[in-house]
Amino acid sequence: MVYTAVLAGGAVALGAAVERSRNPIVRIVGTAAATWVVLGGRSLAAEGWAIGARLSADDIAGARERLPNLCGRDPSTLDSAGLARATVESIAENTSDAVVAPLLWGAVAGVPGLLGYRAVNTMDAMVGHKSPRYLRFGWASARLDDVANLVPARLAAALTVVAAPAVKGDRRRAREAWKRDAGAHPSPNAGQVEAAFAGALGVQLGGRTEYSYGVEDRPVLGEGRAPDATDVARAVTLSRLVGFLTAGVAALITLKRRAPGPRPRRGSRTLTSAWACAPSPRESRRA
Repeated sequence: MVYTAVLAGGAVALGAAVERSRNPIVRIVGTAAATWVVLGGRSLAAEGWAIGARLSADDIAGARERLPNLCGRDPSTLDSAGLARATVESIAENTSDAVVAPLLWGAVAGVPGLLGYRAVNTMDAMVGHKSPRYLRFGWASARLDDVANLVPARLAAALTVVAAPAVKGDRRRAREAWKRDAGAHPSPNAGQVEAAFAGALGVQLGGRTEYSYGVEDRPVLGEGRAPDATDVARAVTLSRLVGFLTAGVAALITLKRRAPGPRPRRGSRTLTSAWACAPSPRESRRA
């Protein structure tokens, strides 16, 4: 808990210092730098395209070499179908973690929200594992990450449903898979967007998942065939579209949050101004 509080609190404090600076250059450059650091949509798409290209060329060894850049699974035991499934699942989860959540936290809480969320999510990736080494140490980081992603994950799933037709998917199937299968996933957040992606792409995700610290039997998400290299490319496109939609939502939230309050109409008087302008009883008698 101390580890989590110190690192997350330090990141939030750094963001607050940037926003409170009286130097406009510090605020502008600091905001731009923080946004560039925390967003991972471009690198996520690049890794997804790279793995998809290797799978299309039947380069299993090359795909296995690139997979650790996306997730912590053991790629040595995965065949082409397993690599495609792992890639699609990782793209879906990271669309929420590396794109939707940072944009949403930035819109709601500014630079402190950007840096604070990235610190929490990074700690979860580093120590939030159910391995013997981190089970008792990383639980605080993992639980805080769950809380920080409750709303972003569900927004990511909803926007996935909206964007489904752009990748030749079906909104109804995406919505049904999201509502039906998300709750069965061991993660309260990853299952939301993974189930929506499965329905939008018309594929089946989940099943036996091997990590360096052990094996997990994940529930089945969606209905249909197993994903392949083509579905990896579709998942990347879907991820980018969800990111663009989230940017629009974040812009609206930011404009709403910073909009000035209503101003009195020209010619109208508030009660205070009317009372201040009214003549005193003595002046009234003189009149």
